[in-house]
Amino acid sequence: MPVRIPNRLPASSILRSENIFVISDERADSQDIRPLKLLILNLMPNKIETETQLLRLLANTPLQVDVELLRIHNRPSKHTSSDHMDAFYRDFEAIKNNNYDGLIITGAPLGNLEFEQVDYWPQICDIIEWSQRHATSVLFLCWAAHAALYHLYDTKRYLREEKISGVFRHRRLHGHIPLLRGFDDEFWVPHSRFAQVSLDKLKAHNELQVLAESDEAGAYLIMSKDNRNLFVTGHPEYTRTTLQDEYRRDLGQGLAPTIPTNYYPGDDPTQPPFARWHAHGALLFSNWLNYCVYQQTPFDLSAMQGFTPMES
Repeated sequence: MPVRIPNRLPASSILRSENIFVISDERADSQDIRPLKLLILNLMPNKIETETQLLRLLANTPLQVDVELLRIHNRPSKHTSSDHMDAFYRDFEAIKNNNYDGLIITGAPLGNLEFEQVDYWPQICDIIEWSQRHATSVLFLCWAAHAALYHLYDTKRYLREEKISGVFRHRRLHGHIPLLRGFDDEFWVPHSRFAQVSLDKLKAHNELQVLAESDEAGAYLIMSKDNRNLFVTGHPEYTRTTLQDEYRRDLGQGLAPTIPTNYYPGDDPTQPPFARWHAHGALLFSNWLNYCVYQQTPFDLSAMQGFTPMES
């Protein structure tokens, strides 16, 4: 089944050109099914690029998913037109009384800033708290994962000496957890960040479980033991060229970035980059939608209050 998005959303034509099944509002309204209701809080500057990356993965599932887009504030975006934001994004005040089957909160390019220095940190905290009552499952990506681990579980991150950028080998740590069904023992994931949370502290936390880790990148998949929150510290949604775009952007800004690890053949940035994480990214999002959302959520979303997901 398809992902349901507005016909005019730029991602719609891009995904159709890739033979990915998206469905119009008109056709979806004629179907007698109960689609999953998914909310995406997009904190990335280039909204359209991130929308397309996430929707590409969400469409790779037999479930019909209705997607709404949320913004953290209504100030003008430097990288996305106000027409796009006004047409496709909603403010928190407009949706705060709604319930959702799932919520995704993206990363944000906030680098070395302490959380309390982020100008919308109070709003992020409010939405994280709200999510624990109004969404069956929440998937936090990269910066959002660190922010939510800090806010909900008091796990503080630390700043690395240099940015970790590249594609790294990971290993799963558990064999019979639904989210990891179909995973290879080892798999590859892109990372692009300055911060990290101590692997030892995460493993010692009595409310969290580390599901996958990397020698270079640390903890990658962390699940709360009540199965409501999934923290993903990397970027399984990245396209083949996203790391290259970031590397060239940093070069253009005179930042002297290191060449992304395990990305270019022979570490030669004049060569086309090599992608080996797309299958993992598709499986992760498909498993999350199936096992953490679809098989956990109440049929009637008005019954969300007080709902507790089943444990694995």
